[in-house]
This record gives sequence, C-alpha cells and structure tokens, in this order.
Amino acid sequence: QVQLVESGGGLVQAGGSLRLSCAASGRTSSIFVVGWFRQAPGKEREFVSRITWSSGVTYYADSVKGRFTISKDNAKNMVYLQMNSLKPEDTAVYYCAVIPQTTMSYDYWGRGTQVTVSS
Repeated sequence: QVQLVESGGGLVQAGGSLRLSCAASGRTSSIFVVGWFRQAPGKEREFVSRITWSSGVTYYADSVKGRFTISKDNAKNMVYLQMNSLKPEDTAVYYCAVIPQTTMSYDYWGRGTQVTVSS
C-alpha cells in the first residue's frame, strides 16, 4: 500500500503560480510512476503530468506543457507540480496517483487539493 497526501492548493489570480506537493508513504519502494490528475466541476478527471520514480522521465498533457513542471525528491518521497502562468481553466481539484511496479495502472490516489484561478 502507498498513501498519498496532496498539499499546496489555493486561490491565485490568473498569471500567478502555485506549487503542489504530493507526499508518499508506506511501500514507496514499490512506486513506478507518480502522476498528477485534475478534475474540474462537471468534467471528467484528466491527466496532467507524470514522472517515472527511478529515471525521472517526465510527460505532460498538451494543455499544461511549457507552464507546469513536475519534479521529485526520492529521499523525501515527495513529488511536486510547479504551476506557472495559471489560467482560469486550470481550476480543478488536483490529485496525485501512483502506478506500482506490480501493475500498470494508477492504483493509489490521494484525496486531492483544490486549485482555484480567478480571472
């Protein structure tokens, strides 16, 4: 089992920045990939970014490419999402999730942190 706790959300004006954090605990040695997702009211959850735990290879959704940066600190079992040039359409609950080495699906999820971008 891997437990995930997100933090760092809040209210920010358009053009501003926020850094989200995802703290992992439990069987962190089993982590293969950590991803960020978001869900806006009335919309389906969508992929934002992911990072491979061992190699650090990253991937971004087109909607955030060039504005968001995912990073990790393996020693602290932390993953971060630096969000710059925020837009009102970035408003959503942001979740981190883990793909363990034994499966190829996002099996563990945090409870999310709210990000609200005002225009």
